[in-house]
Amino acid sequence: MKTQTTKLLIGAAAFITIAATSCKKDQQEPLNGKLGGKSVSTAYSAAATGKYTNGFFIINEGWYGHGDGSVSFFNYATSTKQDSIFTTENPGKNLDPKTSTLEYGAVFNDKLFIVSKVGGPVVVTDANTLIELGRVPAASGNNWQAFLGLSATSGLLSSANGLYPFNLTNYTVGTKLTTVTGSIGDMTASGNYIFVLSQSQGVVILNASNFTVAKTIPGMLVAFAKTPDGSVWAAGGTSLIKINPATLAVTTTTVPFTVYGSWAAWHPGSIAASPFSNTIFLAQNNTWYGGTNIYRYTDGVPTSLNTPFITLPVGKELYGSGVAYNPTTAQIVVNTVQSGFGNNYSVNDLDFYNSTTGALISDLPFSGFYFPATVVFH
Repeated sequence: MKTQTTKLLIGAAAFITIAATSCKKDQQEPLNGKLGGKSVSTAYSAAATGKYTNGFFIINEGWYGHGDGSVSFFNYATSTKQDSIFTTENPGKNLDPKTSTLEYGAVFNDKLFIVSKVGGPVVVTDANTLIELGRVPAASGNNWQAFLGLSATSGLLSSANGLYPFNLTNYTVGTKLTTVTGSIGDMTASGNYIFVLSQSQGVVILNASNFTVAKTIPGMLVAFAKTPDGSVWAAGGTSLIKINPATLAVTTTTVPFTVYGSWAAWHPGSIAASPFSNTIFLAQNNTWYGGTNIYRYTDGVPTSLNTPFITLPVGKELYGSGVAYNPTTAQIVVNTVQSGFGNNYSVNDLDFYNSTTGALISDLPFSGFYFPATVVFH
């Protein structure tokens, strides 16, 4: 949930080898909802290893000041959503304080890392059972924003006051890095580099071996997406940029709207990429709240940005990151709330769109002050 101030403003509430998924550049999108001709639930459950494997997670901010954030799970087999699964699987444990905001999640090495802002904890769980494995305790000085796994023993935590090494053996936080400054949000890695988004510096590209700065790209506000060719994508102003992971050369494409960031009340970037083709999905958000259009950009085809790919129904708007690409179903997953203020935030929809045509496949409405921040896939 946004901080109380923001609610009023918007009317509501050594060398590290980075493993990356490889796909042929010309690989086509699989049939939406089918994997190898089988239904999603049939194809995916064959590889299921735990209670929370056959589906994806939704990280919910929670209603600021009224309760914790929470983790929900969408089950492919039943097409239903189960709520508060962290507290269900960990009796006696919570994500307090109620004044914190659960804003980010990532699956890395079969662990789900859930990250809270504004004094909240960082909690590590088994990604298949949700049993807690460790945590960085809540503390008033914490303001964690995102996690990036680097190796079996190391990662990074971004925060509103910088970037920190994170020991994945004992879940302790190291000394803040001095090579990047400002509030740090989203992060990714490709090739020999780590890409971080800084409020004050834009995209800062670090050498993975020693965290020194290799390049800075100012003016970027939304990040990151990574396409099968390894390219890293970000956006800001009226520019969508593609960064070559070997040379760090930047290719810029003009988008037909202004790209706004979310630093005032940070949430993960409203940008996603297909793992099957060099295709980007970028939301057209407003300055203080979510928008209603999602654009689909095919690399090298500027005309693909001429019109929105998805336009939400009247009365709905994106919330949080809002847009994600599901690599299991090849669908676009969209989180919305009802437009307006106050109780409108308790009217939610989890929508599934065809990633090739933009057609709505299914809609799951649900009620409650969840404030969904982002979606996390295995």
